[in-house]
Amino acid sequence: MTNLKEVRHRIQSVSSIKQITTAMKMVSTSKLLKANSSIVRLRPYADKFKEIMSRVATSLHDNSSTFSAERIPTKVLVVTVTTTKGLVGGFNSAIIKATNNLIRNKYAEQFENGEVRVLTIGRKGYNYYNTNHYRIIDNYVNLFDDLCYDKVLDMTNNILTEYKIGNFNRVDMVYNQFLNPSVQILTVERLLPFLYLPEIEKDIKPNDSEYIIEPSETEIVENLIPKAITLQIYKAFLESNASEHGARMTAMDNASENADVLIKELRIKYNQARQNSITNEILEIVSGAEALTRR
Repeated sequence: MTNLKEVRHRIQSVSSIKQITTAMKMVSTSKLLKANSSIVRLRPYADKFKEIMSRVATSLHDNSSTFSAERIPTKVLVVTVTTTKGLVGGFNSAIIKATNNLIRNKYAEQFENGEVRVLTIGRKGYNYYNTNHYRIIDNYVNLFDDLCYDKVLDMTNNILTEYKIGNFNRVDMVYNQFLNPSVQILTVERLLPFLYLPEIEKDIKPNDSEYIIEPSETEIVENLIPKAITLQIYKAFLESNASEHGARMTAMDNASENADVLIKELRIKYNQARQNSITNEILEIVSGAEALTRR
């Protein structure tokens, strides 16, 4: 027979967990609204900057530069964007799986030669790649605690410096792009060498892309590309930040719903056990009364 005290204790425990998951859902919802607002404000600027870069690129006689000239990818850096905290469902596992596929398939030869390095954003990614003895060049654990453009600028400058002196000749980034609270788009983007977004260039007419460039084409491009890469990384971090809060909100909502189902089942089980207990007590009383009557 089920122990009534044990079932009652389980109901109380699940109810307490539900209170926690509901509170965490509310917190994540609030943070998601703020993060989504940041993305909405940045997207028009980012889109216009892409258009300017493509228009400038179409007017260049030689659009190659230090950061856009194609190189043979013998030394690779992969930037993987995970979270520091958990309770986000399959958010981090999807990022790590995509990063591993990228390294072991696309850059298998470089990986075998020990020429693949990882820059981890978030504790979850760092813990995984550190445990599995990958070559980690740096880690930003608390980047999302106070995410701002200046932090991203410092990190980007370090990457550009290492790329310029030849420590890397290919840089890719893996992150989750925000679509809605329950859907994150796993994205693998190339950071370096820089691409001029040919899909936008196709829509630009030659007459619209004529620019008078001062002081020189090369100098303009050398200054624009680092800004474009910084903006690309900053936007990816904002997308990942919103995706994290959306994933956590969805996970906590599912946990709360599962808690409701479990509480309902436990209450049914408790009522059945209580009814059985009452029935047994009645049977014992009746049996005792019959025994006394027979005497």
